[in-house]
Order: sequence, then structure tokens, then C-alpha cells
Amino acid sequence: MLRPNSVARQLSDQIALAKAFVVIAKESNNLQFAWELSAQIRNSQVLLSNAALRRNPLTTRESETAIHDMALLLYQAQQLHYDSATMIMRLKAKIQGLEEQMNLVSEKSSKYGQIAAEEVPKSLYCIGVQLTTEWFRNSNIQRKLKEKRQITVKIRDDSLFHFCVFSDNILATSVVVNSTAFNSKNPHMVVFHLVTDEVNYAAMKAWFSINSFRGVTVDVQKFEDFSWLNASYVPVLKQLQDSDTQNYYFSGNSDDGRTPIKFRNPKYLSMLNHLRFYIPEVFPALKKVVFLDDDVVVQKDLSALFSIDLNGNVNGAVETCMETFHRYHKYLNYSHPLIRAHFDPDACGWAFGMNVFDLVEWRKRNVTGIYHYWQEKNVDRTLWKLGTLPPGLLTFYGLTEPLDPMWHILGLGYTTVNPQMIEKGAVLHYNGNSKPWLKIGMEKYKPLWDKYVDYTHPLLQQCNVH
Repeated sequence: MLRPNSVARQLSDQIALAKAFVVIAKESNNLQFAWELSAQIRNSQVLLSNAALRRNPLTTRESETAIHDMALLLYQAQQLHYDSATMIMRLKAKIQGLEEQMNLVSEKSSKYGQIAAEEVPKSLYCIGVQLTTEWFRNSNIQRKLKEKRQITVKIRDDSLFHFCVFSDNILATSVVVNSTAFNSKNPHMVVFHLVTDEVNYAAMKAWFSINSFRGVTVDVQKFEDFSWLNASYVPVLKQLQDSDTQNYYFSGNSDDGRTPIKFRNPKYLSMLNHLRFYIPEVFPALKKVVFLDDDVVVQKDLSALFSIDLNGNVNGAVETCMETFHRYHKYLNYSHPLIRAHFDPDACGWAFGMNVFDLVEWRKRNVTGIYHYWQEKNVDRTLWKLGTLPPGLLTFYGLTEPLDPMWHILGLGYTTVNPQMIEKGAVLHYNGNSKPWLKIGMEKYKPLWDKYVDYTHPLLQQCNVH
């Protein structure tokens, strides 16, 4: 087979060339000739297959006819100008066309995936409606909440372990609280501060009133009650009043659709998303808090986070620069002189989603003011485009203490993660579009989240949550 004069080698070379000619023949709409080539390819392949099965080389005698017939067809292809130069040009054109089709399909896939990730499943919508109805109809639930107010002293007790979640997703928030409580060595020392919006406020209060989480204290607020949260103080709210910003995020008409849909996701202007930059104002009595995104699962006791020495820094976070694309230059626009002047492009990025914040140092260094500065500088979206991580990288630059990577494992919502890291990880983060409560969630990681959902709960069964 490896000898240049081997008949098997000759047949294989003919087959390879004939396959290329089949493509060109089809492109030229010469279907009859393409069929003849395909038939002869199959005949030659049968000869090679039979020789392989019997473990004896092909003889010249038995392959002579096949080689001759194929040679005639290849000669005919040359007469049809299926020569090398023509073939290369046509194949290049074919490749270019296929690449364009692939890019179009990829763009559509990304767009539809983004839309699917942003949509609220009917089951989750049902939960919200049912809980809101129950809250206003059932006075016993409100009475239970008033009884729990007797322990509000815990909400301000700095000797306890304080966690905060900003979310409008009741089920996801419940998983965060439940998984933290389940794996806590002292759940009675855990306090969860939940902030939601006006629409989900009653439902969130109802859910955490009628369900128990191993003695964990849960407090629910809505950001509309924060009097300081106004356009004169918060740049994002001010930008929302700008017509260009509204067009960019809500219609995508400002640049003829050139900007990818993920960069125009209105969630990036949601106050629940940006509230992480106002934690000292939200919780003025607290000195330290652990921030958790609503798309995480906790599978270890997190109490040790509160005794970690941040060495005078404000933010404790897991770094993500094991690969080059998680460095600053991948998130920020280094063609802008303001970025080039202040930030090392190779500085290590870090993850939002599980962060330890020293609120004493935060207030002392006016970190929210730093955030305001950069947010106002980016009113034209020339410093960065997407999300809260880029402004976070700017805001906490030089103020972030690296944590052990096992505290926060990322990628369960878009990529394959090392099983050993998942097993050892304290917090598993479903960052990405494939959230575990969506149909597009990654099936292999969904059981880790399902573990903390009681699917036998009457409300979940009523709303067909599965």
C-alpha cells in the first residue's frame, strides 16, 4: 500500500481525485457525469475493501479493469476542463460560500440562543403569578412574615455570615439559598439579603415565608424602595433617559444591526445587574458580605470566606487568567487612550458571581465613586460594550485579592468543566446562556442544580416545573 507502484496506492489516488471531480461536476450541474464517477468510486472502494478483508494485496490483474475505467473518466474530466487550476478556483469559491453559510447559521444560532436565554419559561412565570396571588389573598403568609420580623436583629449583626443576591428569578434564588443552607455547618448563622424588583417582590416574599431553609434568615427588599437610587446619582439610570442609549439597547437600530445581539442585551442596563456596585448603600449596617449571582449552586460550607484576609483590598475574587483570553485586553478597548493610560492589558481578569466584599474598605476608598467615573466615561460605549464585568475590572483594579480557585468554578453554562474541579468546587457557576432552569441548559450539569429543587412541592407541580 505504501509503495509508489502499488496498484492499491494507484486506486486510492484515483478515488481521491475522482471525489474532487464529483464535487465540481455537481457544481457544474453535470449530474450524469457525477453519477458515473460516484459509481466507479464505489467499484474501486469494493476492490480495496475485499483485499483488506482477505489480508492479501491487490493484483494487477484483478484491478486492471477498475484502474482503466477510472482513468477514462478522469481523462474525460480533464476534457471538461476539470483541471487542477479550475478545480482549485472552484473549490475556493465553494469553500468561501460554505464559510458564508456557516457564519450566517452561526449568527442565527447565537441570536436564537440569546433570545432563548432571555425568555422567562412559562413555568417560572406561573410560579410568580401564583405566589403573588397567594400573597395578597392569604393573610396567614403575611402574618408569618411579620413573626419573622422578630429576628430582624440578625440582619444587622456583623458576627453572622451575610450573603446577598440580586435577582428577579424566584426559583434560581431559592436554589442559591437552599444549597447554601444545606451545606452550611451553622445555618442559623447564615443571613441572606435578597433584593428584587417591584414585579417580583410579593412573590419573592411569599416563597421565602412559606418555605423553611434549615434556619437560615432571609430578608427580601425591592430596589424601588431605595430613595438614593435615582438618575442624579446613578449613571446607568441617567443613560437610560438618553434616546441613543435606548435605541442601542432596545432596538439595535443605531448602527444598522452591525453590533451583535449579545452586546445589545437590555439586561446589562437592569438595576438588579448593576446593584452590585452599590452594596454599601444597600446594606449600610454591614461590614463584610459575600455576593452570589442567582445562577450558582453552593456545595461547600462558605463560612471560611468571612475570615479570609483581603490584605486591605476591597474585593476577594477568583482570577480567570489561566488562559490568555481572560486578561484585561480581551474585555476593554485598548485603542482608547484612557484605557491604555491606566490599565495593564495583561492584568489578570477575575470572576463576578462569588465575591467577598470588605464594605469598610469599600466606603473608605469610595469604590462606588470610581465606578461612577468609568460608567460616565463610557456613555458612548467606546471603553467597553458588554456586561458588568468590564466596569468591575476597572472599578476594582488594584483592589482585588485573589482567592483559591476552588472557591468558584465557572463555565457550567457554556462549556465542559473538569469533573475533578466540579467535585472540589465550593460554588459552581452556570455563567453563559445555558442556565439549568432553561430547556437549553446543559443536561450533564443540570442534576447538580436539580438536587436543590423540591419538585414535589405543590406549587412546582401545579406550574409543571420539571
